[in-house]
Amino acid sequence: MSAIDTVSTQAVGTWESLSAAARIVVLSVTVLLALAIYYFVGFDEGMTSVFGDTMVVHEWVHDARHFLGFACH
Repeated sequence: MSAIDTVSTQAVGTWESLSAAARIVVLSVTVLLALAIYYFVGFDEGMTSVFGDTMVVHEWVHDARHFLGFACH
């Protein structure tokens, strides 16, 4: 058995060993983090900046905004 097989077996075993409640918690936290990131990317629209007079955040996430379907400017 190679090291990769061992790691993948351990990862599957870890997820399978979680209880249903623990899986719900993990999935809930993952969804909340994804929604928070989605909100952060979509919030600073460019016409008005939430973070003051700087457009740094908008420019950091500009391409992601277009990919996610947000209008810019």
